[in-house]
Amino acid sequence: MRNVFSFLKPYKFPAVIAFILMLMELAVELLLPLFLGLMINQGVVNQDLSKIVMWGSIMIGLSFLSLAAGITNSFLSSHVSIAFGYDIRQKLFEKIQEFSFANLNQYPTSSLVTRFTNDIRQIQNTIFMALRIMAKAPLIVIGGVLMAFIVNARLALIFLITVPLLVIFLLYVLKLASNMFANVQGYVDQVNRVMQENLAGMRLIKAFTRRDFEENRFREANAGLADSTRRTFRFVESSMPVLLFVMNVSILVILWFGNQQMITGNANVGEVVTMVNYALRVAMAISMFSFIIMAISRTKASAIRVDEVLSLQVDLTDHTEGNKQMTVIRGKVTYHQVSFTYPGAAKPALEDISFTINPGEKLAVIGSTGSGKTSLFQLLPRLYDVNKGKILVDDNAITTYSFDQIRGSVGYVPQSPLLFSGSIKDNIVWGKNAATIEEIIQAAKDAQIHETIMGLPNQYDTRVGQKGVNLSGGQKQRISIARALIRKPKILMLDDSTSALDLATESQLLTAIEAYNCTVFIITQKISTASTADRIMLLDEGKILAMGTHQELIQASHIYRNIVTSQFGKEYEHVQ
Repeated sequence: MRNVFSFLKPYKFPAVIAFILMLMELAVELLLPLFLGLMINQGVVNQDLSKIVMWGSIMIGLSFLSLAAGITNSFLSSHVSIAFGYDIRQKLFEKIQEFSFANLNQYPTSSLVTRFTNDIRQIQNTIFMALRIMAKAPLIVIGGVLMAFIVNARLALIFLITVPLLVIFLLYVLKLASNMFANVQGYVDQVNRVMQENLAGMRLIKAFTRRDFEENRFREANAGLADSTRRTFRFVESSMPVLLFVMNVSILVILWFGNQQMITGNANVGEVVTMVNYALRVAMAISMFSFIIMAISRTKASAIRVDEVLSLQVDLTDHTEGNKQMTVIRGKVTYHQVSFTYPGAAKPALEDISFTINPGEKLAVIGSTGSGKTSLFQLLPRLYDVNKGKILVDDNAITTYSFDQIRGSVGYVPQSPLLFSGSIKDNIVWGKNAATIEEIIQAAKDAQIHETIMGLPNQYDTRVGQKGVNLSGGQKQRISIARALIRKPKILMLDDSTSALDLATESQLLTAIEAYNCTVFIITQKISTASTADRIMLLDEGKILAMGTHQELIQASHIYRNIVTSQFGKEYEHVQ
């Protein structure tokens, strides 16, 4: 948690000023009962109007001072808490941007969203309340007891019995409540996850008429959150009657014992009234402890969850072993005895992969689901690092390039195209911020999407719904390809990203890509597409079964012949 609260350091000065102003409010609150007792003893009992006016004026002046201190404290407390929330959200976002795919797999998206929103907001609110009133409550208890001893030590002995017992009880409640609120946050993650999955898959849910099933799934997650929250709040709130009961008994004892002391002459009316006032203030402060316990418990759980992300060791670092100014010039790629296993997996995704693709060549990768095609792609831009072997680009190990250098030279189109909220132009320019309108149009033409865009109501300014919901699969694929082409990459990687295109459109696209003079990797299940490549790699269970041109594989690989036959029939030898 220290890592989280270290973000308060830049705001120490306003926080300290806010705390001092809170102490001023506290001092006024502790002095008012004392002055009230003096006004009673010196003014009311003696019927001295001047003393009543004097002490009354002092009390009114102190009240205005407390009001000014409170307003200023609220302003500074708000500033500190809001600035803290801004800084830690920014740092958390930057941290997640550094995550490798392996790091991201440790946390569901819903869990990260909850930490960004619910958890940080909880910490932020607690910081504000701590500077505003939370720190005042325990200080009122301590100060009230001390002032009571100053007024009348005999009557104040009652506090020495009740207050320590209440403190021990509260520490016990705080310990249990922290664990219970951690469970509550876990249930919040589950509800968010179900909600996120439902919103993302609404069309599929309707198509499969799974509404009732999904409603039951959400009901279970929601019921778990409600039950956990209910148990936690009941437990914490049950401490309130205990606290108030003990303090009310204390007040009754003070009144009874104070009356006995007045009869014997060891106390006066003003002292008894002052003691009752301190007892009431201590009781009110203790009544806030259940709220404080809930806030601290929830904040502790939230801070641990946020700190967990901030402290996570990123397993993929941007270290360079050579010249930081080097760039990819030709696009030659070599995999040398590369093996890779996903974190936590028992079986390698890739095993002893070796091949070389020369600049400007096109390699088609085909294979069954789970054969390692996407894993092969993800290693080149260092989305993961190899476990064994090495990958060379332009005869240099990829670790000699920075992330920006290697990834800036790669145009990567994933298997499932992702578009961001904004216009079509915004999504294409996402690949190159400084792109001109001419470059945007050229990339769209080469991706075979320009004519489609021109037919839309607002053309390139047409708004794209979340994840491209208002576009077809083929349109999203082609916009994603345009986004990759606009950066004029030295290495272009198409992860089955032409699957939604018809043969004519795909052929035109592949022809247009040839003008970019880049090395092309393309995952495909279409033999018509693979046959246009300079070489074809047949991948299965993470191993290269065969590699060569279309005609070479027809002659040498029965598995490849079977694939061709399944798509073209017995006349596969005529496929070019």
